[in-house]
Amino acid sequence: MAKAPDLFENHGAEKTAGYTAKDIEVLEGLEPVRRRPGMYIGGTDERALHHLAAEILDNAMDEAVAGFATRIEFELSLDDIVTVRDNGRGIPIDPHPKFKNKSALEVIMTTLHAGGKFGGKVYDTSGGLHGVGSSVVNALSEWLEVEVARERQNHVMRFERGKPAGKLKNTGSVNRRGTIVRFKPDAQIFGSEAHFSPAMLYRMAKSKAYLFRGVEIHWRCDPSLIRNGKTPADEILKFPGGLADFLRSEIEGETTVSPRLFLGRTENKDGKGAVEWAVAWAPERDGFMQSFCNTIPTPLGGTHEQGLRNALTKALRAYGERAGNKKTAQITPDDVMSAACAVLSVFIREPEFQGQTKEKLSTQDAQRLVETVVRDHFDHWLAESPAEADRLLSFVIDQADDRLKRRQERETQRKSATRKLRLPGKLTDCTRDAPGGTELFLVEGDSAGGSAKQARDRTTQAVLPLRGKILNVASAAAGKLAQNQELSDLLLALGCGAGSKYREEELRYERVIIMTDADVDGAHIASLLLTFFYREMPKLIENGHLFLAMPPLYRLSHAGKTLYARDDAHREQLLKTEFKANAKVEISRFKGLGEMMPGQLKETTMRPGQRTLIQVIAPSDARASTDRIVDDLMGKKPELRFKFIQENAQFAVDVDL
Repeated sequence: MAKAPDLFENHGAEKTAGYTAKDIEVLEGLEPVRRRPGMYIGGTDERALHHLAAEILDNAMDEAVAGFATRIEFELSLDDIVTVRDNGRGIPIDPHPKFKNKSALEVIMTTLHAGGKFGGKVYDTSGGLHGVGSSVVNALSEWLEVEVARERQNHVMRFERGKPAGKLKNTGSVNRRGTIVRFKPDAQIFGSEAHFSPAMLYRMAKSKAYLFRGVEIHWRCDPSLIRNGKTPADEILKFPGGLADFLRSEIEGETTVSPRLFLGRTENKDGKGAVEWAVAWAPERDGFMQSFCNTIPTPLGGTHEQGLRNALTKALRAYGERAGNKKTAQITPDDVMSAACAVLSVFIREPEFQGQTKEKLSTQDAQRLVETVVRDHFDHWLAESPAEADRLLSFVIDQADDRLKRRQERETQRKSATRKLRLPGKLTDCTRDAPGGTELFLVEGDSAGGSAKQARDRTTQAVLPLRGKILNVASAAAGKLAQNQELSDLLLALGCGAGSKYREEELRYERVIIMTDADVDGAHIASLLLTFFYREMPKLIENGHLFLAMPPLYRLSHAGKTLYARDDAHREQLLKTEFKANAKVEISRFKGLGEMMPGQLKETTMRPGQRTLIQVIAPSDARASTDRIVDDLMGKKPELRFKFIQENAQFAVDVDL
């Protein structure tokens, strides 16, 4: 019998010569953070930049929650310098027992996974758990200074790009205690164009003050940095009502199902954890859930949110069953939470998060804690006022009825469903049954619509012509939207509703593509449509469904060669790079999409793989600035548009129209 070949014998031996021990790189100290910042703060974008400030503020908050600090100062100065002061115990400055030639402060600031929050002896609950927060901020800062007042002595140490710039210095006697951290983010990491937003930092400070009613946060910002006119330059933030104050400020002026808010809080007894919550049901606005763990925002939710959803649902079901309402059994957590505006905060020992950025809580004990505590309080809340409880139960049952009705419609094949939907007559629909891979092109006028219908792939591409310039929803009266035929047709075609009635699962197309002429009028129509989607259907944008097509403005032909240019600058670029200097290039300008032959429109604008699409995004962390821009440019005050034109006229250029 032949010997089986040794699969490992000399296999690729000649290829290993260039791979030796010298190729193994060992990153020491904080160098891994500077090489791969995304592993520690999620990237180097605006959100990650602000994460640095959050880490230092969280450390001060941990001192407050632990009962050792009552006041925090949070300041933004020129050159993106952030300062956080607290009157807590102060970072230890005595020699560390493991690193006898280094102070505890230096170890904390220069060593990953070094801190006082691992064992739970120093902090009962805390936001910093991995011992990397302060050291990561230090690593990603051009410079960072720490000032510690302990035992009536003041000590200062400076770091540059994560490394000590000198020894810890005793600067003399002081009559205070606490820690001051001052730092400047490193432009080598975040880029020279990255800057702190006063509005984002102010909201960060305000949320912390709401979350822990025992702390006073003094916010300060250099006035020259404030652009929106809404962010204060100096304000003391203290909210004795805690989350109740926060929720009232969020839903001020809204109509609620019950005039009573569902509020509650428990103290941390026997180390089991503390919970605080505030819930209201506001049918006329989009519901929301904002949750926190140990004052850390958890935008992706987690087990504590699930505990709240379960508690509210089970309590409401039990109440309905006692009342003999047979429809109660169909209630789900989604029905209960669809119009709920809720804020939830938990304080627990050693929570588990998904990733260092702590965006989602995964501690299972948190779900059990919240569900047990909230269920008991909600049972009492419902029993205290049967009239209000009945009103809330009826509202939630109506939500369940709507959900079941929608599910029945979805279970019907798309063909049958579209006949029942009373789709607009001008819509030329695609033939594919499911939304996946389908596209709806919004075009201006019947002429463009005719070209687009001939150019489309009828299996996946639908076309809806709109007549002229649609209603500007940013400046129109509330009742005008319902009366506008063009927008009504658009809503019918999409099938998913708008505002608080928006339903992602009912959107009939995967992509919605605004395809207007490549001129000023086309840009205006696109702006009106963008305003409509941003104001009335923000989830459609947030979920990545909205796009802008990029049709050409010019056609360039010479010697059998044909190219298309998006605008004047692109035309000049093509003339210089794609044709000979003295070539007599025939240049034709498209007056609109309706003038383009269907084959041209398909080749340049509609065929996947050849076209260019711009995805429309609206980052949630830039919501305030986006709202301001939309209000200024599309709102009811013409003086704001005039001001914008005056400020930006210098950037306008003459174009060949």
